[in-house]
Amino acid sequence: MAVSSRRLFTTALRIPKFLSHPLPPLSYLQFDPKYHRSVSSTPSQNPQSPSTNPISTRTRTPLEKQFESWVQNLKPGFSPIQVEEALRAQSDPDLALDIFRWTAQQRNYKHTHETYLAMIRILIDGKRYRQVETLVEEVMAGACEISVPLYNSMIRFCCGRKLLFNRAFDVYKKMLNSQDCKPTLETYTLLFNSLLRRFNKLNVCYVYLRAVRSLTKQMKASGVIPDTFVLNMIVKAYSKCLEVDEAIRVFREMGLYGCEPNAYTYGYIAKGLCEKGRVGQGFGFYKEMRSKGLVPTSSSFMIVICSLAMERRFEDATEALFDMLEGSMSPDLLTYKTLLEGMCRDGKGDEALELLEEIRKRDGLMSSKTYKILLNELHFIGRE
Repeated sequence: MAVSSRRLFTTALRIPKFLSHPLPPLSYLQFDPKYHRSVSSTPSQNPQSPSTNPISTRTRTPLEKQFESWVQNLKPGFSPIQVEEALRAQSDPDLALDIFRWTAQQRNYKHTHETYLAMIRILIDGKRYRQVETLVEEVMAGACEISVPLYNSMIRFCCGRKLLFNRAFDVYKKMLNSQDCKPTLETYTLLFNSLLRRFNKLNVCYVYLRAVRSLTKQMKASGVIPDTFVLNMIVKAYSKCLEVDEAIRVFREMGLYGCEPNAYTYGYIAKGLCEKGRVGQGFGFYKEMRSKGLVPTSSSFMIVICSLAMERRFEDATEALFDMLEGSMSPDLLTYKTLLEGMCRDGKGDEALELLEEIRKRDGLMSSKTYKILLNELHFIGRE
């Protein structure tokens, strides 16, 4: 009996003091950080009981209250349409995502392409791009059935993100291989536009030109009829790479698709021909464009003017210059110098000075600084 009493006494000494008091309820352990600190830092100290703690329950945030309110509104057996309505009703994208995730965990429910599309658009509007990337990956992994609006929305998002450029084409390939979700004109417009944004340097252009060619063939094979905007992007791609014959071929085919060339079409080809060295042919496209009442862009005007001046076709260059000034557009300093200095070096210094004075009258945007620079250059070249 003495041995048993000694063992009980020894065991009691080994029990920590905080276990000798009744433990608080589970909810208190979860939400009161003070209790966790007292247990982890000083196990020998008795924690405060819930009755003596000034903060016995955690105050819910407004976002949590909104979440609970919407969860209660979604009655058991809710449909994807009801979930989509609940998502669109949210002004906070984070709250919408919480509802989206909570509903996905409920029994006998699965998100559809409509709910994924709604959630992706909400997150894009809220600039939650990381979360959008996660949803894109889920859809690509088969989280829901595919649809054209959903996949086009994913392609648009990926095309707008520099690091997701290749992912956009992964989505496109999945559409191409599907049975009931084939690429549309919107799909090709997004992809062509994304490719053209990378045509910033000549050596880089040739890398992406292969993709433009391949995409064009796939678009024709799939039976998608391009519009003027898409055809202009194809013409621009060829012209940027100085593949002007290919650009002219697409230009000639526009009528087959019921499309009419506009000022951008003519401008791309005229610029490409002039940069290729085929100035006469480029000026011909410029004249045809003007005969149709189309107005070139300022960059098209300046390339035509400079190319004609470098070919010593000063009358045609002057005609294009005055045409540009009549359109309330002003050339840059380099364009003026190319024309006027070219005339001066060709032995037409007096005519160059007269032209400068005429330009000063017609160009209301020419500054006095630009005029003095041009005048000094002409005087300097005249003394050589």
